[in-house]
Amino acid sequence: MWDFIKREKFFGMIIPKEFGGLGFSPFAHSEVVRKISSRSLVAAVTVMVPNSLGPGELLMRFGTEEQQQRWLPRLADGRDIPCFGLTSPEAGSDAASMIDTGIICKGTFEGREVIGLRLNWHKRYITLGPVATLLGLAFKAYDPEHLVGSQEDLGITVALIPTHLAGVSIGHRHLPAMQVFQNGPNWGRDVFIPLDYIIGGQQRLGQGWKMLMTALAAGRGISLPSLSAAGAAYAARTTGAYARIREQFNVPIGKFEGIEEPLARIAGTAYLLDAARRLTCAALNQGNHPAVISGIMKLHATERMRVAIDDAMDIHGGKAVIDGPQNYLGNLYRAVPVAITVEGANILTRNLIVFGQGAIRAHPYLLEEMNALGIPDKEKALDAFDTAFWKHVGHSAANLLRAWGRSWTGGLFAPAPSAGQATRYYRQLSRYSSAFALCADMALLTLGGALKRKEMLSARFGDILSELYLLSAALKRWEDEGRQSADLPALQWCVASGFRTIENRFAEVLANLPNRFVAIILKFVVQPLGARVVGPSDMVVHRCAQMILEPSAARNRLTPNLSQISDDGGVDRLEKAFLLVAAAEDIVRRMRSAQLRDRDAAVKQGVITRAEAEQLAAAHAAVARVIEVDDFAPEALSPIYKKSADVHQFFQELGSTRAAG
Repeated sequence: MWDFIKREKFFGMIIPKEFGGLGFSPFAHSEVVRKISSRSLVAAVTVMVPNSLGPGELLMRFGTEEQQQRWLPRLADGRDIPCFGLTSPEAGSDAASMIDTGIICKGTFEGREVIGLRLNWHKRYITLGPVATLLGLAFKAYDPEHLVGSQEDLGITVALIPTHLAGVSIGHRHLPAMQVFQNGPNWGRDVFIPLDYIIGGQQRLGQGWKMLMTALAAGRGISLPSLSAAGAAYAARTTGAYARIREQFNVPIGKFEGIEEPLARIAGTAYLLDAARRLTCAALNQGNHPAVISGIMKLHATERMRVAIDDAMDIHGGKAVIDGPQNYLGNLYRAVPVAITVEGANILTRNLIVFGQGAIRAHPYLLEEMNALGIPDKEKALDAFDTAFWKHVGHSAANLLRAWGRSWTGGLFAPAPSAGQATRYYRQLSRYSSAFALCADMALLTLGGALKRKEMLSARFGDILSELYLLSAALKRWEDEGRQSADLPALQWCVASGFRTIENRFAEVLANLPNRFVAIILKFVVQPLGARVVGPSDMVVHRCAQMILEPSAARNRLTPNLSQISDDGGVDRLEKAFLLVAAAEDIVRRMRSAQLRDRDAAVKQGVITRAEAEQLAAAHAAVARVIEVDDFAPEALSPIYKKSADVHQFFQELGSTRAAG
């Protein structure tokens, strides 16, 4: 596999062709990761990490021409295996608190004396670390002797460290949630590198944090969302098929309303996540690097995948609990916490990043006001601030009137494109967008910088912003795919669920805003009757669940481009049984109408033909193969058992010998 990955340049998907890479667009990169993820999470992680945050991405964006010429061809063809060292025992989500250091000093490198960095670090959780030959390292740079300038504390810096250098120690492997992709710790003790090993050269000293955040904005919007979209689609395809072929009380379990509800949630989630993945890739394809949207995608794609996989496990029951070659869900279930944790833990992202970063970046005047306050000339600063402030006041007044009008009319006159059955959803998004802009503005006005410390409020605003983005993506997907009427239930489920979340978060914000006078005014303007959307109706849930219970073009659109290999494995058996059961449905219906369960009796009475009886028998046999689970002899599970059995046999033989003696 490693030879194949290197030879076919999977590590060089994002590297331009002029450096020997494949030069794939973000969307092509995403499609590859999604496809591999539907077959092997270990292979997907192995492939996606070098194409996400790592030396390749950083070199392409910030490297000198000499660095690019030297390293990118070697990364593209696999001669060098990259990893990136950011997390340390002292610094997880708070990466800025790292204690890994690089002291600028004079030293000898490859036989010549140069000014360089003496590095000391301890990193952990580093994917591909145990096999890496080129380590991208984040550390804090210091210049105590002022060899490169007057400043001593230079800040976070990023450099390239060939792992063969003296002082580099590669640790053993971690085992993340029983997933066997390469991951482990590493250390550096007095490792000396010249300054030209800093990515971007000496002029990039202290710019590491900005470089990392810029690179992460792209990678975080592709890798984990692609894996999560694949996971949700995989859950939809397998769980819908299993719920169709598995019967209880002589009825497919997918027909029970209690099963339809989680089935609809799985199907709706699969539709939403792939829609958001495509929209985000479209932005990245155009050269944008949307940090906030990447945060939204990482957070909500992985969280919603977790819910979908939990639902899939519940519906499969014991089939997904018993481990072995025929269990096609258990490993994915175990791996979910890895996606939740990496590239910015979801709790941190929800509470601090989505709205905390988005409020300033998205506001048309707030950043302008902040920048005005930093102008040294007081007169110019006051003029600039006044200009921005009065624009802000006008903006807020317009928001107030807009939000009031749209909320009190239920969005009836809000702007919307002509989108057929989806037009009314665009109107509601316009209504909620106005309400969000007003409430966010008032929260910033009344709380100021303290809003960021009100993490629960910030998280709720972030949820509203996220739903607005995700629902926009769902609407775009429905439009792009030709407004397929068969797919409308999935869109309806997404919209109803999203609107319920938006209205509930508004209610929670208004109930907890510290300035009660402002909160009462806002409630009167944007939500006078409280949260009123209750989520998808039972009919929408039923129709959405049906999308994945029968073979159809809608099911294929919902779960496209998943790995399907005829290997007699669990998924292969399931797919074949699903098609056989669906094809035999009319035969089963006729037998039930005749109140017959025995195939031979049905043939004798002319209810079905002999060929149909054989077709039904083949379907039943296929179902039996799917629902069976693995079992193992004790010695196959544990070498300890085998050793204890050998010891037991030894003493038995010893006892027999002594008795004979």
